[in-house]
Amino acid sequence: MKFSMSYKNVELREPVQTGIKPHLTKLEKLLKSYSPDLVQLHATLAKQARKEEYNFTLNLKLPTGTLHCVGIGSDIRGSLKTAFSELDGQIKKHKDHVRHDYEWKRKRPRRVALV
Repeated sequence: MKFSMSYKNVELREPVQTGIKPHLTKLEKLLKSYSPDLVQLHATLAKQARKEEYNFTLNLKLPTGTLHCVGIGSDIRGSLKTAFSELDGQIKKHKDHVRHDYEWKRKRPRRVALV
């Protein structure tokens, strides 16, 4: 997976990079079925100018589609956690859609009418 990160109005970069590593390993496990060269993740961390609030934006480009999510929090870790948890849910839902899981519902057994 190709990963790129950009910062806007953020001075501390080392805690962000250490906080992202466990989330990236989890994403790599979820995206094993895709070729690593075709998966691109771009992250942006921005601090609001007037509020004490952080916006963490993730854009994941897959061969089958593009996923986007935003995490907003009062601290960096909170925004990271909300964005990555939202992205995990989107990835699972996207993979289910690509596999057509909604078409493979189990058939219910027929009831035999008593005459």
